[in-house]
Amino acid sequence: MSVVSTYLKKNRSKHLEELKEILRIPSVSTDPAHKADILEAAKWIEARLGAAGCTRAEIHETGGHPIVYGEWLGAPGAPTILVYGHYDVQPVDPIELWNTGPFEPTERAGKLYARGAADDKGQVLIHVNALEAHLQSNGTCPVNVKFLIEGEEEIGSEHLAPFIKKNRKLLACDAVVVSDTSMFDKKTPSLCTGLRGLCYLQIELTGTKRDLHSGCFGGAVVNPANAMADLISALKGKNGKIKVPGFYDDVVKLTRAERNSLASLPHSDEKYRREIGAPALFGEKGYTTLERVGARPSLDVNGIWSGFTGEGAKTVIPAVAHAKISMRLVPNQSPSKIARLVTDHIKAIAPESVKVKVKNLHGGDAWMASLDHPAIRAAGRAVERAFGKAPVFNREGGSIPIVATFSRVLAAPCILMGIGLPDDALHAPNEKIDLSQFYKGRDAAAYLMEEIARG
Repeated sequence: MSVVSTYLKKNRSKHLEELKEILRIPSVSTDPAHKADILEAAKWIEARLGAAGCTRAEIHETGGHPIVYGEWLGAPGAPTILVYGHYDVQPVDPIELWNTGPFEPTERAGKLYARGAADDKGQVLIHVNALEAHLQSNGTCPVNVKFLIEGEEEIGSEHLAPFIKKNRKLLACDAVVVSDTSMFDKKTPSLCTGLRGLCYLQIELTGTKRDLHSGCFGGAVVNPANAMADLISALKGKNGKIKVPGFYDDVVKLTRAERNSLASLPHSDEKYRREIGAPALFGEKGYTTLERVGARPSLDVNGIWSGFTGEGAKTVIPAVAHAKISMRLVPNQSPSKIARLVTDHIKAIAPESVKVKVKNLHGGDAWMASLDHPAIRAAGRAVERAFGKAPVFNREGGSIPIVATFSRVLAAPCILMGIGLPDDALHAPNEKIDLSQFYKGRDAAAYLMEEIARG
């Protein structure tokens, strides 16, 4: 066992307590009521980077939530890695479904439950701990390390891309490391080599200037809620195919090699179905589950509301109906083009008796890594050393739009070395991180620094 591994093992309790500290801060980025908590979390990260050995750690104001930057550049001539993550978290609703307080980190059966445990505070800290371990064990680190930890990831990272473009020199690096993804499963370590892009729209249908009595006016006007239901149902066919004209025009078909690679992964549809509690699986006809969630685009309703939704009855025809829809995109699909195509289609199929408004909330490009890149190979070696098994390579269905920005603006390869698990309940009640993944993740992060230096 190396001195770095020995240090990490001896400091498990210390690092766990530090994780619990940051998890107690309710840094919910979407709620203005948590503005003070966001600042507290940013200051905590700044202080932790300094304690780990960063010679520079500072908070940058952006006009939104703060960005925390840190660096240790004591290895002249060695490669430089930029570690990206986020300290903000999702809201906790519905609170009644949590078994313990979302900001009261609780250990149960080798797992730590709290909002942000896996997404992304626990995954950020594995790299902070890794730098500390190298500096405390050897007095130096094999690579130069920069940190960029933001507070707006859960609300679209509005201010991050301009910050990256403005600070190209500050952030210059040989590789970007992101730990904000999951491994295939606990027995199958993996590296994420592809992310879907995102296009997120909000639809508003307005029928009349006020809500109407359904007895007096029912049958005389179009009900916007009914119209919304018809509109939503018309966006996809029963075979799972999206019916927006031109939606698939830029989709790159999966090669036989890619399909064979996905088919070789130890996936079970039945186990997958049981884990998510679905009566049956559904998706685009002609594709497997792994192909659907990682390599094919999708369209889903994320929220829909209109009229009276309280207890009891109220016979009303609502004046307005709303829906939020998101499209997950694959490489070569443009979020702005998809937004235009979907908006045009919605306006074309909506009845003339309602006014239609479509708002583009945010989006991001898809991303793919090259499996032959030395940085990806170095990450594979690091994961194998930490987890005892060579990782498989898989695509994830989620989106981290800033990854494509890093690749484009910094001209650096991105390594997505997440240590979460599929059942971590991200964005849901009872989010958790498996502590064995957290501890091995620290090892993998430390080994990555060594492997990048060698590679």
